[in-house]
Amino acid sequence: MSRPRTGHVLLGVNVLVLGYLPAAWQSPRLGPDAFVDPEYWRTIGRLAERGTLDAVFLADGPALGDPSHDANAGRLEPTVTWAHVAAATRRVGLVVTASTTFNDPFELAERLLSLDLLSGGRAGWNIVTTRGAAAARNFGLADVPGRDDRYDRAEEFVEAVLALWESARTGEPVDHHGRFLDLAGRLRVPPSPQGRPVLLQAGGSPKGRRLAGRFAEGVFAAELTKEGAIEHYRQVKRNAVAFGRRPDDVRILPGLLLSLGSTEEEARRRSDELHDLGPASYSAQWLSQAIGFDASTLPLDEPFPEEVLAAPADPQTFTGSLGFRESIVEQIRRTNPTVREYLRQTRYTGSGHAGFVGTPEQLADHIEDWFRSGAIDGFNLQPDRLIDGLEVIVDEVVPLLRARGLYRHEYETRTLREHFGAASPTPGPSAVALPA
Repeated sequence: MSRPRTGHVLLGVNVLVLGYLPAAWQSPRLGPDAFVDPEYWRTIGRLAERGTLDAVFLADGPALGDPSHDANAGRLEPTVTWAHVAAATRRVGLVVTASTTFNDPFELAERLLSLDLLSGGRAGWNIVTTRGAAAARNFGLADVPGRDDRYDRAEEFVEAVLALWESARTGEPVDHHGRFLDLAGRLRVPPSPQGRPVLLQAGGSPKGRRLAGRFAEGVFAAELTKEGAIEHYRQVKRNAVAFGRRPDDVRILPGLLLSLGSTEEEARRRSDELHDLGPASYSAQWLSQAIGFDASTLPLDEPFPEEVLAAPADPQTFTGSLGFRESIVEQIRRTNPTVREYLRQTRYTGSGHAGFVGTPEQLADHIEDWFRSGAIDGFNLQPDRLIDGLEVIVDEVVPLLRARGLYRHEYETRTLREHFGAASPTPGPSAVALPA
C-alpha cells in the first residue's frame, strides 16, 4: 500500500566505466582511450550535475576483471578520478568504493578526507570487503580471508577510520589496538564542510547488514523484486534502530540496470543489439559466478533445477555476493522462469540488480511505485551504455520525476550529507518509527 512521502527520491548513477554491458565501448561517441581520458570523466560529472543527481559512484579495481563476465575489466583508482570531477563540478556527490581488506585505515582515512575537503564536502565511501583470489594475489595473499573474518576486519576498520576522522576535528590522537589493526596517531587533514565523508555499504550477508545498521548512511542494495526490497528496507531500518539510530539515518538505494528508448520496442531492440555485440558467454558466466553454479551446463529452455536453488550458500566457502545470490534465487522462485527467460528478465547480466527496459515514462512510473510503496529511498541507476544513457536520465527521466513532485528542480543543499538528509524521510509518529 502506498504511503505519503515527503522530500525527494535519491538518485545516483553507478559509473561502471563505460556502461554495464560489455559492448558499451563500441559506441561511436567514445574514443579508444575514453576511460583513461580525464575529459570523459569530467563529462560524466557535468551531466550528473546538470540533472541535479545526488551522487556518482565509482568502484575500485584491486584486480583486472575477467572479460568473460566483466564489462569493465580495467578501472582507474576512483579517488583520483573523482578529484578530476570535483574540479569540474560544484554540487554532485562523489562516492568512492574502497576495500577494507586491501587498504590501510590511516592512508584511506587521509585520502578520503582530503577528497572530501577539496570537493567542498561531497565525498562518500562505499564500504566493501572484496572477494576473489586475483585481488588477494595482488596484495601477497593466496586468497581472500573468509567472509566472517573480512567483515569482522571491516567493522574494526570502519571504527578506526571514524576515530581518525574525529581526530581531524579534535586534534586528539587515536590509540587503537584490536584484533586486526594497530595504529597510533592523528590525521593532518582538517575536517570538511560536512565534517567527514558519508558512509555507504554494499553487501547483503548478515554481517554486511549488521555493518550497514551500525555505520552506514546509505546502502547500495541488490533487489530484483519489490516485495524483497520492502522486506530488506524494513530490516536495515530495524538494524539501525537496534544500534540506537533513527530509521532515516540510513538510506536504501538498490542498483537498477537500464536500457531506455523512446518506445518499449526501441528500448528492447537497443538492449538486444548491445547484448549481441558482446561475448556470447557473457550471460552464463556472470550468472555462474553470482550463484556459485556453472550455469553453462543448464538447459536454456528448462526451469532451474531445485538443487541449484535449494542449498543456501555457505558464507565461508561461497566467494560471490550473498546479497546478489539471495536476490537472484528469490526472483527465480517467484517467477519460475526457464534459464533463457531469466537471463532476458535481467537483461543478460545474471546480476542481483534488477534490469529495466522501457521508456523514460515507464521508468518514472517504476521509481514512483517503489518509492511510494516503501521499498526504497532512491535508486543507483546503471545505464547499459553510459554517455547516451545518462543523457536520457538527465534530460527525460528527471523532468518527469520533477513534474510528479518526486524530485527537486535545483540543488537546495551543498554537501552530500545534506543531499541525503533532505531526501525522502520516512513518515511516522516518532523519530524511531519503522515502516508499517
